[in-house]
Amino acid sequence: MTRSQTAERTAPTRPEDEHLGIGSSFGYGLQHVLTMYGGIIAPPLIIGGVAGVSPQEQGLLIAACLFVGGLATILQSFGIRFFGSQLPLVQGTSFASVATMTAIVQGEGGIQAVFGAVIASAALGFLITPFFASIVRFFPPVVTGVVITAIGLTLFPVAARWAMGGNAQAPGYGSVGNLGLAGLTLLIILLLSKVGSAAISRLSILIGLVLGTVIAALLGKADFSQVLTGDIFAVPQPLAFGPPVFEVAAIISMFIVVLVILTETTADIIAVGEIVDTEVDKKRIADGLRADMAASTLAPLFNGFTQSAFAQNVGLVAITGVKSRFVVTAGGVILVVLGLLPVLGRVVAAVPPPVLGGAGIVLFGSVAASGIRTLAKVDYKNGFNLIIVATSIGFGMLPIAVPEIYGNFPGWFETIFHSGISSAAVMAVLLNLLFNEFRAGNPPKGQVSVFAQANVRAVRYESLEHLQDHLQEGDTIKDGKLVDCEGNEVPVITAAGEIVDTRICKPQDGRSGSSAH
Repeated sequence: MTRSQTAERTAPTRPEDEHLGIGSSFGYGLQHVLTMYGGIIAPPLIIGGVAGVSPQEQGLLIAACLFVGGLATILQSFGIRFFGSQLPLVQGTSFASVATMTAIVQGEGGIQAVFGAVIASAALGFLITPFFASIVRFFPPVVTGVVITAIGLTLFPVAARWAMGGNAQAPGYGSVGNLGLAGLTLLIILLLSKVGSAAISRLSILIGLVLGTVIAALLGKADFSQVLTGDIFAVPQPLAFGPPVFEVAAIISMFIVVLVILTETTADIIAVGEIVDTEVDKKRIADGLRADMAASTLAPLFNGFTQSAFAQNVGLVAITGVKSRFVVTAGGVILVVLGLLPVLGRVVAAVPPPVLGGAGIVLFGSVAASGIRTLAKVDYKNGFNLIIVATSIGFGMLPIAVPEIYGNFPGWFETIFHSGISSAAVMAVLLNLLFNEFRAGNPPKGQVSVFAQANVRAVRYESLEHLQDHLQEGDTIKDGKLVDCEGNEVPVITAAGEIVDTRICKPQDGRSGSSAH
């Protein structure tokens, strides 16, 4: 067998199956860990604080979440039969469950009731994963584009809080110094992305985080004094807080959260499939959701909480172009090691929030950009898809713009729609069903809605002298009027927005032009 035949046989058939080598895999995997580290330790910090646990128990919760998140990530990305989407998806403690767990932990059952509620609700979620997998046909580009865009947009408040300092109670929160450090980190990442070396460009996030941390240390904004304080090695102790307590009310409320997690994980699986440019079918989604729920069911046995895919790491895949799932598997191994070696976790925790914030801007923005790219594939001619996109994104942004908007609604409603991602996903699916699946009542074929009739492009009257600069591919001039590639007339407007005589040249002067994409 020739060398070329061997290479052809061993070449991956899917982009996500590419092997980059151990060194590169762990380098890129570390980027994933740094990107999501703050998010994965935040829930145990919050829950442990409300539960009133000791500092040692708080450390145990953090180590447990790192350990369980690493195992869940390996299961999701590497995968075994029936479990794992085999996509570059990082798993970790879901932030969607924090509010509900905070309410449960203040009850009579305490943190043991939280563990019991997670076990029971995740087990129920595991049983209904086939249903969630079967709704993939209701996720066409108009829905997936909305959800991916919403994922990116809803993460920006996280980046903003990081850039301001991470802790609103800490001195200097929102200071020029913190925001300047975030901006400098962002600038470093952008400059590294521009260099000719592909390796440096792909590692721009990691290098930017390291350099940003070094600069922060020189400015006195990074504290490594606690790195050597505490255990060097520690194995998570099963049921360290006692046996789980099962309370019906707690289980019901947590099950609502599980439905939200299933929705978000489904959206993340579809999103990363779009970014990687690989097929995501019903079976793959079902395998991914089973891994999600199986990890969530077992997590409390090791003092962990509900697991879900991390949207910010979807952004990292988009911006670096590193599609290999084995990179994320390597990141999962790093998380497991961090869970066993708290000293390493304390090193990673020393990365200042403003540095994370600078990286978060480009990471989360890349997710939104991927969604916009998906929405560009959508047909807007009849106007229905325009309504779906406009309403769904607007609905998803409501709890982001005003977090307390549903404060007077029932708890189950607030739990579901407090998340901008699930709000946008639910609305997009329902509107797609209303307009594109159930066609009764739709206008006759050929008759479009008022939304589709609205002009979305115009040429300023003052720009006519330089019309060539405003032409797009497929534009022509017919009878002295500018017409786009679909035959729609492009109006000429004044600075005040008034439409003027759209004849821009004499009929015999008709010409066409195009502009490069």
